[in-house]
Amino acid sequence: MQDCMEYMPHMQEIKSEILDKVLAQVQNYDESRYSAKDVENTLNSTHLNIENLKALLSSAAENFIEELALKSAKLKKKYFGNSIFLFTPLYLSNYCNSKCVYCGFQKGNKITRAKLNKDEIHKEMQAIAKSGLQEILILTGEGREYASVEYIASACRIAREYFKVVGVEIYALNEDEYKILHENGCDYVTIFQETYNPLKYSKIHLDGEKRIFSYRFNAQERALRAGMRGVAFGALLGIDDFRKDALATALHAHFLQQVYPHAEISISIPRLRPIINNAKISSKDVSEKRLFQVLCAYRIFLPYATIVISSRERKGFRDEVVKFGVNKMSAGVSVGIGEHQGNKKGDEQFEISDKRSIDEILTMLKNSNLQAVMSDSIYVE
Repeated sequence: MQDCMEYMPHMQEIKSEILDKVLAQVQNYDESRYSAKDVENTLNSTHLNIENLKALLSSAAENFIEELALKSAKLKKKYFGNSIFLFTPLYLSNYCNSKCVYCGFQKGNKITRAKLNKDEIHKEMQAIAKSGLQEILILTGEGREYASVEYIASACRIAREYFKVVGVEIYALNEDEYKILHENGCDYVTIFQETYNPLKYSKIHLDGEKRIFSYRFNAQERALRAGMRGVAFGALLGIDDFRKDALATALHAHFLQQVYPHAEISISIPRLRPIINNAKISSKDVSEKRLFQVLCAYRIFLPYATIVISSRERKGFRDEVVKFGVNKMSAGVSVGIGEHQGNKKGDEQFEISDKRSIDEILTMLKNSNLQAVMSDSIYVE
């Protein structure tokens, strides 16, 4: 079996110390060392360091949820006001050459497979654009042979006809490939590391390009070197020790922004969700209270970062967290192939929890005295 740290021949290696820095911090993290006093000192601090972040993610901080919420809300208000950015994902293909045990798209899982053609991509994007959304996130399964860079670049060009902001969440690419997407209208790149524990990573990524941990880790840096405006991070909380994965996610973003201060940074807080043929998948030890703790820790440590809550979470939870730290959420979500135009061709990646329409999300935000923002960027060729 392929070593998860050994690059495949076509994979670009870049000189970066960030991976080693993140893993060193995570390996040395013993959350039981942090006390209530450490959490109090952190909450009273104006400039946080890595030790402060570790305290905020510790079990000791679970007794300070109200204080965390208040500080998180204050920082969110300071840097983002009442704004909540909205976007929706568009899945182009669910074919996949990787075997990741938690994902419905995984190779070998018996699902209905499909891939949108050019005309279908237009129709899907037209349907989304009619809702008023101006930001789209393009997704595919893992595998170049099913969704080539050229195919995704074509989708980005089409997306530019309908949307002001275009992002991708696809398999990891080399720098020159990210440059192709950028030249065809892509603004930013989302990559979820899933877990930052290399041993656990190797046990749940059994085959395919996604198995290569280090190549995936450095994807955001390659994207920024290719000219992307921003990059997004996330661990799939519940796969491994959620405190360590949350710590690694925040530090990955933090260290990268030190090298690329111009980069727009976004962090998601997804948890495991059931998939087709495996309804038993669940987010181990990650209650909503603990997920909220992670969210607040991210906001307090990275006050400028965009923090995203997905439709994986129930609507009541999403409605609350947009008041306390989240400043971006998905709306009108479909994780199947072709559903936006009402003609689903392929099965879903996972089960979503919040199935509300865009209009329903807009109503909720208005009732919460929050301002929906469709776009804060203008793409200039």
